[in-house]
Amino acid sequence: MARRFVILDVFTDRILSGNPLAVVLDADGLDGNQMQAIAREFNLSETVFVLKPEEEASRARLRIFTVNHELPFAGHPTVGTSVLLALRDEVETSTDFALEENVGVIPCHVNVRGERAGSATFTVPRVPEIVDVEPMSREACAQALGLDLDDIGFDDYQPVVASAGVPFVCIPLASRSALARISPSAGRLIGTFGGEADSVYVFCRDEDGEGDLRARMFAANMGIDEDPATGSAAASLAAVLMAGEKPEDGFHAFDILQGVEMGRPSLVRLGLEVEQGELVAVTIGGGAVIVSEGVIHV
Repeated sequence: MARRFVILDVFTDRILSGNPLAVVLDADGLDGNQMQAIAREFNLSETVFVLKPEEEASRARLRIFTVNHELPFAGHPTVGTSVLLALRDEVETSTDFALEENVGVIPCHVNVRGERAGSATFTVPRVPEIVDVEPMSREACAQALGLDLDDIGFDDYQPVVASAGVPFVCIPLASRSALARISPSAGRLIGTFGGEADSVYVFCRDEDGEGDLRARMFAANMGIDEDPATGSAAASLAAVLMAGEKPEDGFHAFDILQGVEMGRPSLVRLGLEVEQGELVAVTIGGGAVIVSEGVIHV
């Protein structure tokens, strides 16, 4: 059976940058093993399968796969698929709809720009939290990343594990120089962090740069050497920023640049809603543009 697919670049407004995403349309009838095999065939960080929704009010149900396993939730698949569905619905300017993912129902707001591009913002279905309150060893983090001990941490930030549905080891770095000098190996990453989380998210302030923060993400257990842009990691970072920035009540926006060191510059827009000193909602936003289309015979 011929099933349509679309490749988009996500967390960018121009092709050949951002994070590539494969979206398989008409995925009803495929089982999990077939979806996993197709994701391996595309060999991108994530592949999305669009299914009929279980709830009438939802636009679609999504299943998301890395090359190794299925994810309950991911950011760049949500942004990219939202933009694609709005374009396929021939939305003229903007629309709102809900997408069903394994982590829950996700409300999305989409703006369309022309025939192949747009942007989307969604509310993270689970408020992020720091899942291990004990800071991780700075020495172990430095060794795993091939950095010096002085490169780990800044201000009051220390390495912790945070999650908005998918756990990440969040490691603060002292400078953009340290971010650029990372030389991880899959063996060191898995050996150091394999029992804590599948993925390692490193970040620093982007002083004199284009954003508020600069980041990189490594996920050896998922078969991802490095990811150009990671919305679920940015969502997890919201819990870390709450502890480190101590923002006042209201809405706070952070622009996170990622993928620069890979030659795939990406911009993730992170929003924090704070009430009475507590994090009550997190949003992730970014652009997406269609790169190619075709059919896969499965």
